Amino acid sequence: MGRGKLRIYLGAAPGVGKTYSMLSEGHRRVERGTDCVVAFVEHHDRPRTEVMLHGLEQIPRRTIAYRDTTFTEMDVDAVLARKPAVALVDELPHTNVPGSRNSKRWQDIEELLAAGIDVISTVNIQHLESLGDVVESITGVRQKETVPDEVVRRADQIELVDMSPQALRRRMAHGNIYKSDKVDAALSNYFRPGNLTALRELALLWTADRVDEYLQEYRTEHRVSKIWGSRERIVVGLTGGPEGRTLIRRAARLAEKGAGGEVLAVYIARSDGLTAASPKELAVQRTLVEDLGGTFHHVIGDHVSSGLLEFARGVNATQIVLGVSRRRSWQYVFGPGVSGTVARESGPDLDVHIVTHDEMAKGRGLPSARGAQLGRSRTLWGWCTGIVGPALLTLLLGIAPDIGLANDVLLFLTLTVAAALLGGLKPALASATVGSLLLNYYFTPPIGELTIADPKNIVALVVFLGVAISVASVVDLAARRTQQAARSRAEAQTLSFLAGSVLRGETSLDSLLERVRETFAMESVALLERREESDPWSCVASVGTRQCERPEDADVDMPIGDHLALALTGRVLPAEDRRVLGAFAAQAATVLDRQRLVGEAEEARKMAEGNKIRTSLLAAVSHDLRTPLAGIKASVTSLRADDIEWSEEDRAELLEGIEDGADRLDHLVGNLLDVSRLETGTVTAVIRETDLDEVVPMALVGVPEGSVELDIPETLPMVAVDRGLLERAVANIVENAVKYSPTDEPVLVAASAIADRVELRVVDRGPGVPDEAKDRIFGAFQRYGDAPRGAGVGLGLAVARGFIEAMGGTVAAEDTPGGGLTMAVSLRMAEGLPLSRAELPAATTT
Repeated sequence: MGRGKLRIYLGAAPGVGKTYSMLSEGHRRVERGTDCVVAFVEHHDRPRTEVMLHGLEQIPRRTIAYRDTTFTEMDVDAVLARKPAVALVDELPHTNVPGSRNSKRWQDIEELLAAGIDVISTVNIQHLESLGDVVESITGVRQKETVPDEVVRRADQIELVDMSPQALRRRMAHGNIYKSDKVDAALSNYFRPGNLTALRELALLWTADRVDEYLQEYRTEHRVSKIWGSRERIVVGLTGGPEGRTLIRRAARLAEKGAGGEVLAVYIARSDGLTAASPKELAVQRTLVEDLGGTFHHVIGDHVSSGLLEFARGVNATQIVLGVSRRRSWQYVFGPGVSGTVARESGPDLDVHIVTHDEMAKGRGLPSARGAQLGRSRTLWGWCTGIVGPALLTLLLGIAPDIGLANDVLLFLTLTVAAALLGGLKPALASATVGSLLLNYYFTPPIGELTIADPKNIVALVVFLGVAISVASVVDLAARRTQQAARSRAEAQTLSFLAGSVLRGETSLDSLLERVRETFAMESVALLERREESDPWSCVASVGTRQCERPEDADVDMPIGDHLALALTGRVLPAEDRRVLGAFAAQAATVLDRQRLVGEAEEARKMAEGNKIRTSLLAAVSHDLRTPLAGIKASVTSLRADDIEWSEEDRAELLEGIEDGADRLDHLVGNLLDVSRLETGTVTAVIRETDLDEVVPMALVGVPEGSVELDIPETLPMVAVDRGLLERAVANIVENAVKYSPTDEPVLVAASAIADRVELRVVDRGPGVPDEAKDRIFGAFQRYGDAPRGAGVGLGLAVARGFIEAMGGTVAAEDTPGGGLTMAVSLRMAEGLPLSRAELPAATTT
């Protein structure tokens, strides 16, 4: 038995017609003779949708009781027992009632698919899990019911049910979506034209990406190498030169001309590592292409032209943008260049744009290869070996018995190789020249003349000179390559450290500049910035003994864009070191941007918190403060009425209501003022030795009689607290516990000594708080669960924590064994502590 197939109707918003389309498809399947049933469809009292259910077999729903309410859910067991060919299941992201077979409906659907049943379902774009934050920023509503994107992406078919915002709003106004009493609110909130347009764009883009994935899978499965121009994709070939910015902007303009155009910038790095690309310039170009909405790709390839064409065909590109070669005219003798090769081999399905720029025909600007720095003493030994060595060898051979010209040539060749190993190519050439002259004069007949009688000896000397020069060149090249490899290894280690710091998310600018100073052995390194070219430079960060204030004053300066520069003092760097320095400079700019973005994000977070507090304060003032005011005003108005004769009992009751309202107002305003003082840091605790059994009973004055049970031993050690702050904190905690505890379960307030602390525990038997919300309840304006709006503004616990922490204590929420919440307040013992004997400041609550 194979797995069933899943078909999903995707919509941008409720009411576009997803369920209607699903039921229409069900009728078509039934007409074709397919065994199709309705497993679960919610018509939401929409007449046209309800009519579509007629004529379709419906599986009875399962009834579940939860919290004294009856709910109906899809009966998975009944659908599996019925085993239809196709099942219609509405609302894919729906959360099932607790006690159901699975927690989510998409999990029910997975069971049906595993049983070989084809499923047709529906989902709105706002319910995709990855788009939750985006949808919330658009609509202001956080979707509680979501479905993992992978569940929807695995669907065999996804069909978009599209409708313009105007048509959807007309459908809403006609009462085809919601009842008439909800239409106005919906049109002015969630169903605003801007919201619907943004959601529609999200749905279209998400579907387009999924279609693109289907296309790529099809091309891969069927090995289609020919480009299908279903969507404009423009590949920009970058060399790391300054002309890359021009090419990227040109490609972006080409992409704007077609709907849904996409820009992909690619840099092909040679696999042998030989490249003239500037890391700093590549970083700038990467930022530019990403700012223009494109993507940057780094590809390794043996041949640039073939690698570029393979990448373009792999991403199904339709156009390639290249720059005119920077090579000079005579360099075309060695080949047509990358642009010409790509244009010739691209084929008829791939357009190639060759763009002119300011750097064309100016040369590649490759840095000249420097020789190996062999050291002064080593070079001197090489020259001695190359010049003095042949003379000494001639003297020794003149004293020793004759060993033949062939052996003499080999000995002189050995000296030439030794000179190459010690001093490089020039001492080796000198050794070969001197050796050939000495061989001719002292060891080749006629002896003592620079003439050669036997032609065979001429060949021997010529071969000696050629072999000596060749061997010397090879040995010198090997020595230089060894040193260059060592240098490349050191650069690779440095760049690896730099890449590792990026991956680890290190954001310390000073540590990065210190790393630059150590790597290049500099006295100081400074990152300079200016807003405009006419503005003076300012130092953003610096390390070292001597700070540089202008790039002109530095021994080495590395520009970073138009407004940043890295200035180094201490010595002049060789040209080959500037490439690694450019990578450090690009990373310094990135770290600076990251630090500023983090700072801006923190400021935005603080502003958002401030706005949230102000909004909550307004809500509190508009409701929680107006409620007691309304009661007071009503009682006063009644007492002042001349046409009603109040009895003494009635007058006492009205006065009691006025007093209760005033007490509530005093409590609320006091908490608001306390939160304000905590936010501004003006709460000053005056610590004194205090007995808990003196403070805690004073804090229980405002709670109903019999609602609290005290268990505070008289033998407890004294605590170091501010009596006024502790009384307010305990009063708020106990009041909160009494509010949520059952009336027949008194709140327990107990204290005990633990090590050098005294712990006060307030235990209630209320509904409790989940672990993830235990810290959140101490925030300002937080009322957990179903607390009524008249139950306070949610400041009590925030004030309590602030006061307790101001006294050096802590407060935490814990689960009460058997159910409920326990507030554990930990205070310092007074024994052995230096206590404040200052007078109470005006800012202290008493």
